[in-house]
Amino acid sequence: MNTTPIQTPQRRKSAKKSKTRTPETDTRLLDRATSASQAAALDLVDSHRDGLTQFEASARLDRWGPNAVRHQRPPSPVVQYLRTLTNPFILILIGLVAIMFVTDVLLADPAEGPDWTGVITISTMVLVSSVMRFWQEYRSSRAAEKLAALVRTTAAVTRRVDGVPVTGERPIEEIVPGDIIELAAGDMIPADVRLIRSMDLQVNQSMLTGEAMPAEKYADGSLALADPLQADNLGFMGTSVVSGSGTALVLQTGDNTAFGDLAASIQGARPETAFDTGIRKVTWTLIRFMAVVVPAVFIINGITKDWGSAFMFAVVTAVGLTPEMLPLVVTANLAKGAQLMSRSRVIVKRLAAIQDLGAMDVLATDKTGTLTEDRIVLERHLDTNGQSSDRTLGWATVNSHFQTGLRNLLDEAVLTAAGDDLDRSVSQFELVDEMPFDFARRRMSVVVAQADELHVIVTKGAVEEILKISEWESVGGERRRLTPERRAEIEAIVAEQNALGMRALGVATRDVEVAGPASRDIEYTVEDEVQMTIVGILTFLDPPKASAKPALRSLASHGIDVKVITGDNALVAATVCREVGIDADRVVLGEETERLSLTELAELAERTHVFAKTNPAQKARIIEAMREGGRTVGYLGDGINDAPALRTADVGISVDTAVDIAKESADIILLEKDLTVLEAGVMEGRRTFVNTMKYIKMTASSNFGNVFSVLVASALLPFLPMIPLVVLVQNLAYDLSMLTLPWDRVDPEQVRSPRRWESKTLTKFMLRIGPLSSIFDITTYALMWFVFAANSPEHAAFFQSGWFIESIISQTLIVHLLRTRKIPFVQSRASMPLILATAAVCVFGLVLPFTGFGAMLGLVPVPWSYFPWLIATLATYCLVVQVAKARYVRKVGSWI
Repeated sequence: MNTTPIQTPQRRKSAKKSKTRTPETDTRLLDRATSASQAAALDLVDSHRDGLTQFEASARLDRWGPNAVRHQRPPSPVVQYLRTLTNPFILILIGLVAIMFVTDVLLADPAEGPDWTGVITISTMVLVSSVMRFWQEYRSSRAAEKLAALVRTTAAVTRRVDGVPVTGERPIEEIVPGDIIELAAGDMIPADVRLIRSMDLQVNQSMLTGEAMPAEKYADGSLALADPLQADNLGFMGTSVVSGSGTALVLQTGDNTAFGDLAASIQGARPETAFDTGIRKVTWTLIRFMAVVVPAVFIINGITKDWGSAFMFAVVTAVGLTPEMLPLVVTANLAKGAQLMSRSRVIVKRLAAIQDLGAMDVLATDKTGTLTEDRIVLERHLDTNGQSSDRTLGWATVNSHFQTGLRNLLDEAVLTAAGDDLDRSVSQFELVDEMPFDFARRRMSVVVAQADELHVIVTKGAVEEILKISEWESVGGERRRLTPERRAEIEAIVAEQNALGMRALGVATRDVEVAGPASRDIEYTVEDEVQMTIVGILTFLDPPKASAKPALRSLASHGIDVKVITGDNALVAATVCREVGIDADRVVLGEETERLSLTELAELAERTHVFAKTNPAQKARIIEAMREGGRTVGYLGDGINDAPALRTADVGISVDTAVDIAKESADIILLEKDLTVLEAGVMEGRRTFVNTMKYIKMTASSNFGNVFSVLVASALLPFLPMIPLVVLVQNLAYDLSMLTLPWDRVDPEQVRSPRRWESKTLTKFMLRIGPLSSIFDITTYALMWFVFAANSPEHAAFFQSGWFIESIISQTLIVHLLRTRKIPFVQSRASMPLILATAAVCVFGLVLPFTGFGAMLGLVPVPWSYFPWLIATLATYCLVVQVAKARYVRKVGSWI
């Protein structure tokens, strides 16, 4: 038994074993492993070239835990529901319920008994709103978990059995530091590893680095690098093998991998979003009004009437000033928005993110797959003069078609470009031999027979390597000596293509005369790659999506500034961005951002549209800086390297094909990685925002006007201007009609630009529009006092009934004036559900005093002579509000 403690980076100070504790991370292990020889790398984790024994592996699994990254799981349903109750307006309502429970139930007059009406009414609002929000978010989180549980990944692990190495498939959770694993094309690398054997190995690391092209990997020792992700003999958890094969030593597993570090960086509470900030500001605006108005109502009524009824009326006034239905209306709006967005192939995980999507004025996005097709294509096939050449494509097709190794993405791009000409290009040849690709010479060759007397060596590889073995060039079918001047000119063509973000490969041929059919048995080696004739150059690019440019143009027309933040190199990023219409004159590298403060970085981001070669922390910091600068930022990404930025943004956007951590970090998931789909979500977010703000502004200004009227009445009247319970009934009837707002139409200009929560405009709206209703409330007071002689406590019920009818109808009718900046019913008409709901409330207000239920509340019928006065009052009120609205729009510049 081997009793030597393993020297893994997770070495603990304590010898105690625990499955729940995590080891300490040695951040220098990757540096040591990349510069160590293969034998020294094995010693770092006390391993053997033939693998661990099962006993050793079990002991390490028990000590270090399973090879699984700790994901942030959704809380229990109870905790998730309780979190919905932390909404500021719901907390206000819960506080009012507690007060009303004490005053109406515990301290109720024994002769009249407890009154549960107010408590039950507001509690129902709280319950319905919180349950709707909880169910939507609970259902989304559980769906994401079920999708993740469907996938189980294995890896080929070599373990020693009775001293003999045996390779078999094992779940990646059972892999431990020191294990030996086999890698082949299509495999996901299950841990952070050091290669100890490689054969033409290429790994796609775009999910970590953002690089579109595969990274070449080999087993030799290398110099330690500042960023281990750039090491060419290390592999990382979550990346995938594109081509070739290899054997690797597991260094780090689970939370201690680079993948795990990124996962840990997004744990815990997410930063406050623009929606959170906006709702908090609106809440405190209303609370400040309540803090002034409610004590004033209490004191005035206490001095002029009795203190008991004054307290009750003050509580009801607080209810009147609070938009009780706001949590429910907001949730209904968001739920309807989520439903409509799902039809546009947009899934909402966090309901409030819909508001943030509507407020978004900066969209930061990665490049690969969003602006580009996320596939490599052959962009150009040139001769040595830089002119398009089908001959170059033909020989490249022969090379890619006849190689027997696994074709990489570049070979597939060549064959795809050949298209219908593929058969014609290769039909005249037969494969004789090949010299496979290796990283030392960075090229590969096939030898084909064109006839019994002629073999052709066709070589494809890095241009500088092709030039080294070429003595001739082919131009227009003519073979010429390759002079130093011509070499320089070809290198200039390659440099020009590289400056455009293209990856260039050279193609060369050599004719070999042979004798007869027996020559098919000739063996060729890399020494035969000499005296070649360079035919031309191939350039490759991940092409822009056809939909990207019009989608970006449309986003810009809707006030959204697009920033590209990619891990890819600057040249490629700039090329793609220019092709889709993004200003790429200035490209800022990730390392440049680290020298700047958040304020300086925010200023730089304002005038920069492309950030390249950024690591995950730099991406998140750029997002944070833009948010600190007052922008509402959305981030679209799908890789591990995007997770911190997704978490930092006001709204994180990912796709259903993204890695699990990206989807966990996101608030919104697109079923298509397409900006056109995202644009539809943005417009729905704005529509949802506008309908929510309609309720807040209309209700807050109306309630403020009512409270102002109550203050005047409290100071002038010898009785309460309205029965407290009637105030609750009026608010409930009005608020129920507002539940139809999610179905209301929205004027086109209201969604033309980003919409943000602004408490300042709410205050202006309340102060300018709210008191208008008070003017007509006061004229109604005068009407009831002087015309109908309701001027004594004995006639209080008559006075209260008259004001109730005017108040509820004016409050409801004004919805149609305030929902749009246009002329209602003429230039802008509400949706049919809203028209029917508000009409029902008006009818309810008219008939209630004439019913038995109204009598139970303390209302009495009013004479028919009252109604002409009512019509005149309402008509004048509508005219005044329309004029005031026009003046407000001219002065403030916006409406809802």
